[in-house]
Amino acid sequence: MTEPLPSPAMTLPEVAGLAEAIRGEVGKAIVGQAETVDHLLVALQAQGHVLLEGPPGTAKTFLAQCFAASLGLDFGRIQFTPDLMPGDILGSNLFNFQTSQFTLTRGPIFCELLLADEINRTPPKTQASLLEAMQERRVTLDGTAHPLPPEFMVVATQNPIESQGVYPLPEAQLDRFLFKLLVEYPSLAEETRIVARFGERVGPPRAADLGIVPVADPARLAAAAAAVKGIAIADSVVDYVVRLVRATRESADIASGASPRAAVLLANAARARAALAARDYVLPDDVKALATAVLRHRLLLSPAAEIEGKQVEALVDDLVQRTEAPW
Repeated sequence: MTEPLPSPAMTLPEVAGLAEAIRGEVGKAIVGQAETVDHLLVALQAQGHVLLEGPPGTAKTFLAQCFAASLGLDFGRIQFTPDLMPGDILGSNLFNFQTSQFTLTRGPIFCELLLADEINRTPPKTQASLLEAMQERRVTLDGTAHPLPPEFMVVATQNPIESQGVYPLPEAQLDRFLFKLLVEYPSLAEETRIVARFGERVGPPRAADLGIVPVADPARLAAAAAAVKGIAIADSVVDYVVRLVRATRESADIASGASPRAAVLLANAARARAALAARDYVLPDDVKALATAVLRHRLLLSPAAEIEGKQVEALVDDLVQRTEAPW
């Protein structure tokens, strides 16, 4: 039996057109949050995972649902709670008394796009059940590895750590996310539009009721990902990425800087961003635009910086400004 031929790569204008179509579908339901949607698109093309953090009621979950609805992917959702167990996520092998054999019962993680809702409301032991899936796109149950789809993507939401009843995500878990995005309260104009759009509806809004239709499928997304592989990144830009990441380890305000994995992910994300802009090369501006989202959750402030009330985002901005960019 012959292997199926890989999908031909899209042209870069087709990649940009697909991204614009996805933005249009999400925009049918989501007011504002354009930058967040753009980062989700970059993560999709870079085959990375995204953590959305923000206060309750800022449409984090609804945004993930609308994004999934526009992609036509197999969608799964897990509501993380304090009593959630790893088996509730991964599944288990159950003994079938009729056949006298164990049968695999797949958990909700076996999907193409997984919404891990309020991921920090479950203990680290349960959070850790996602590590292998996010890194290697497979799940191991009773010593047997079960592959996940190649486009498998996790979009997780969490409330700020100051909220009651939450657990901090371990560093190993945080490092699996390409981006950590902060979902803020909307502006006055945006909030007025939200109330005008949804205030007359009964019950919570649903993506299907708002006319969101799939404008992509796994084949088209694979073709778009193939196009990203052809994006060139000059040696000077690679050097810039490495110097920027290494600068996080040399700052007196940062107790723990970013790892080489962060540098690799930042370069990959920059290539995806270039593809979405229909460019076949990476600019330093691509790196600058994504640096904060890639680095903010990987840096640990020094005690002195915490006492002074410094913010990770401000430190990253400062490092971007002080690290000399090519061209």
